[in-house]
Amino acid sequence: MSKDARILVVDDNTALLDNLRQILEEEEYRVAVAPSAAQALEKAGSGFDVALVDLRLPDASGTALAVQLKDLSPGGEIVLLTGFATLETAIGAVRAGAFAYLVKPCSTADLLLTIEQALRQVRLHAEKRELARRAQVAEKLAAVGTLTAGISHEIRNPLNAAGLQLAVLERRICKLTEDLQGPLLEPLGLVRDEIRRLEHLLEDFLQFARPRELDARPVEVQGVLEAVLGLLGGDAERRGIALEQQIAPDLPSVLGDAERLRQVMMNLALNALEAAPRGGRVRVTARAVDRDVVLAVDDSGPGIPPENAERIFEPFFTTKASGSGLGLPIVHAIVIQHGGSIGYEKSPLGGARFWVRLPRA
Repeated sequence: MSKDARILVVDDNTALLDNLRQILEEEEYRVAVAPSAAQALEKAGSGFDVALVDLRLPDASGTALAVQLKDLSPGGEIVLLTGFATLETAIGAVRAGAFAYLVKPCSTADLLLTIEQALRQVRLHAEKRELARRAQVAEKLAAVGTLTAGISHEIRNPLNAAGLQLAVLERRICKLTEDLQGPLLEPLGLVRDEIRRLEHLLEDFLQFARPRELDARPVEVQGVLEAVLGLLGGDAERRGIALEQQIAPDLPSVLGDAERLRQVMMNLALNALEAAPRGGRVRVTARAVDRDVVLAVDDSGPGIPPENAERIFEPFFTTKASGSGLGLPIVHAIVIQHGGSIGYEKSPLGGARFWVRLPRA
């Protein structure tokens, strides 16, 4: 995290701003700079890990800005900078929730040490949130496991019976004259679709609660992606969305189950198509990074609201009217079962980017 962290520097001293940017970029941090509070709030919208904030800004006080920045990015830390240290400013820094308080000019060593300590705190907070999330997921998994024990027979049998009786009724209607068939067949089609939806929902429950063992074999990633893109091409065209691909040549194989990896990418790509507006874009990328293969799906939609960001992999959490809330949790479980990792971030297209990292075969 330390070498890929996002640092926001806020100071109206242009020379100091450039100097801090150069120092931090040499340490391989991702740096954004802002000479005013207004620009800082704008740039903080995409998130940050540590913000270096001058106490005296042309359009606001640093302590007031620190409070706003913490609201925008609760997981980030604030380091306040001042050239005029007083007891009052130190108390103000504490009240604003600042992690540290540095007096300008400070040495490069002190600056970098403070940032590293702040990043350590960010990482600890992230780990605590992840542990809490996992505990919540474990509780829900236990509930799902109990529910699944009886749900298969109690729901599948009536569904099968309803499907059979529907087929019998459809055959009888087809023996009627054509003018009578139309008004009767249309509601039958709706009932058939709802039965199919319930069957898919049941399959989701069973797959999530009792995943089958992984039969791991070398899988060609390019073939998986080409199959997914081929299936979704028509859907994207109907929605008026440009479906793009950037697949690096000679991608190495990964060890896993081709069918389940197709399910992962199909789910992520379908979510992206649903999120992107008409005339928007969805991009699927794949490349080798070190000993892994990284797959990503970007969309030009509205992105993930901050209030939902912590819960998107949580079982049964959904923002869709007819969603089960198991799509992304199943994807997450499949990726973890493959020894990989999955996450999300803001996309260069403006919406969300979901990435999957899988070890090479």
